[in-house]
Amino acid sequence: MDNFNYHIPTDVYFGKGQISKLGEKISSIAKKVLLVYGGGSIKRTGLYGQIMQQLKQANVTVFELAGVEPNPRIQTVRKGAEICKKEGINAVLAAGGGSTIDCAKMVAAGTCYDGDAWDLVLDPSKIKKALPIAAVLTLAATGSEMDGFAVISDKEKHEKWGTGSDITKPVFAIMDPQYTFSVSKYQTAAGSSDIMSHTFENYFNNTKGAFLQARIAEGILKTIIKYTPVAIEHPDNYEARANLMWASSLAINGLISYGESTAWSVHPMEHELSAFYDITHGAGLALLTPYWMEYVLNEKTIGKFVEYGVNVWGIDSSKEPMVIAKESIAKTRQFFTSIGMPSHLKDLGINDAHFDIMSEKAANGGLDHGFMPLSKEDVKKIFMMAL
Repeated sequence: MDNFNYHIPTDVYFGKGQISKLGEKISSIAKKVLLVYGGGSIKRTGLYGQIMQQLKQANVTVFELAGVEPNPRIQTVRKGAEICKKEGINAVLAAGGGSTIDCAKMVAAGTCYDGDAWDLVLDPSKIKKALPIAAVLTLAATGSEMDGFAVISDKEKHEKWGTGSDITKPVFAIMDPQYTFSVSKYQTAAGSSDIMSHTFENYFNNTKGAFLQARIAEGILKTIIKYTPVAIEHPDNYEARANLMWASSLAINGLISYGESTAWSVHPMEHELSAFYDITHGAGLALLTPYWMEYVLNEKTIGKFVEYGVNVWGIDSSKEPMVIAKESIAKTRQFFTSIGMPSHLKDLGINDAHFDIMSEKAANGGLDHGFMPLSKEDVKKIFMMAL
């Protein structure tokens, strides 16, 4: 196991009715707040009204940044930072899923930066300061409520990059599973696929001796496999929604990656799909993951796939290692398909027109340090397999 610095500073208020903590917590860090949200679902569900009531009672002045996109745009980040600078805002509150929280993080960092916020996306080392960030979570997916990462797009350039810093970790997050009851079947499935992908990216690594992290990761994967179908069929099942929501945080808040040398592989490839075609992030991850697994399976990597197949899927350990490995991949694909995720790029209207540039950009995103190093040619082959 590698050395590490344990740092998870976010206060989490989890469970029913925790929105009652919002006014007190926000007023302790700010008197002027930018409320960031997406397409208006928080108004339809009544959450917007609850938030405004809490802020009003706490004598907090509220400004708004509405309409954050599913793949948040740098243009929206710039708009938010401009509002904050103009109005002297001193905290950012995100109400929504990962896209909204990601946008809020970069608004908070961009407000404290003299240049263009896109600089902070391309080079996270430039993030030196940020306004305090808080989140009210409405979707179990990205884990952005408890980490410092953000993914921002510039559709004009067909670019989508991850960035982030310890500085952009939320100060606190309110996580009431009831706020996810209204999430559609498709978005529930896509969110769960995102959680699984985060877990896979940490689980499939080459660090020796990180036994505990692997067992926790397997527990998260088994939780998603158990509760996603329940949440899809019974959207108001609190047990299912609660387990999925907490899994979203634990998959990426550092708990299963501390002490390991992890370098993500599928996410950089999916970011290229989203950058060019603006597809749902979780759906793209679910589609690509089994093809990536097939491509990187070999005599050097087989041990991890056997571990995965036996411990997560319960495959008979007496079977031949390659049989176990291939069966684990087949079960992974079958699960994603069973919850309604796409299995071919053509199903999303994607052809090979941009594969060369997409493969090159993905490979330059750190794939040479992954579970199995991938070149531009490797990435293109995986895209071709997925057609």
